[in-house]
Amino acid sequence: MKIIALNSSPRGGGESKTAWMLNHLVEGMRQAGADVETVHLREKTINFCVGCFTCWTQTPGQCLHKDDMTRELFPKWLAADIAVYATPLYHYTMNAAMKAFVERTLPVLEPFFEVRDGRTQHPLRHLPPKAVWISVAGFPEMSVFDQLSAYLHFVFGDRLLAELYRPAAESLMQPGCEQIRQQVTAALHAAGGQLVAQQRIDTKLLDEIGRPLGTTDDFANVGNAFWKTCIREGVSPKSFGRKGLVPRPDNAASFLSLLKMGFNPEAARDTRAIVQFDFSGDNAAQCHIVIDRGRLDTAAGPADRPDLTVASPFEVWMDIMTGKADGQQMFMEQRYTADGDFNLLMKFREFFGRR
Repeated sequence: MKIIALNSSPRGGGESKTAWMLNHLVEGMRQAGADVETVHLREKTINFCVGCFTCWTQTPGQCLHKDDMTRELFPKWLAADIAVYATPLYHYTMNAAMKAFVERTLPVLEPFFEVRDGRTQHPLRHLPPKAVWISVAGFPEMSVFDQLSAYLHFVFGDRLLAELYRPAAESLMQPGCEQIRQQVTAALHAAGGQLVAQQRIDTKLLDEIGRPLGTTDDFANVGNAFWKTCIREGVSPKSFGRKGLVPRPDNAASFLSLLKMGFNPEAARDTRAIVQFDFSGDNAAQCHIVIDRGRLDTAAGPADRPDLTVASPFEVWMDIMTGKADGQQMFMEQRYTADGDFNLLMKFREFFGRR
């Protein structure tokens, strides 16, 4: 089986979540014996279709553009049994690079009109490869792909073998998501093998690839803290990671959401404890966490018989949490107080050490 895998992400250097998805699917395909060629569209020259219809009249089946699409990609696409289209979700559909590629496949059609089942169509000059589509999005809901999916079903019909969608793709790569990331990786490998063996993907695997990450409230809290920190520090998301920055919570809700993301269950697998936070200042609030043998639960309000109570101005504790202040020094300077099990306080760095 010959497969052409098309990556339209503009990102390189390991940053692309689209490429991450595609690479794991391709690995599963190759392990199943398929001959797969991956093409990064950002490295190719693909001119826009100019609507001249030369490929329908003067040079039937041949585009007038003498670019990489005409000389290389269109022939490889036609020769493939399956084409895998991988695109980040831009404005709820494919990005411009992928749209340009799709539009330049016009020579596969003839100009005549045929009416099938009440719908006017152009007949095929050549049989195109069957289609598999991959897309990733930053939003957490699977419904964000509905517009793209409707387009694909309209255009490709029964030649659309599968759609693989990953919401909250950026968040999937963050600390605290290692387990689900491994599960998604395994599902992508298995999906690649199924496509080669049976030209379909089980619904169970598709659900595993797109499974949600936590709650939408936690997603919004962490995402907003991240973007506000980028703006406050004057950095891009790429620079944010390189500088080892931490999203800075601006209220108790985002603080609890960030704790979930930074929690290290392995470090806390032998611990059972309740910690309460009494925040003062402009963001005064009470909240607490429950650590139960590698599991973390969070809640607003005071706790019943906490093992440790931390009383601190909100901004002081956020300075400590984001690495802008030393917790031990702040304690020695009496910038905050702690009442109860001091061993818990000393283990905070271990329990919440994921950056």
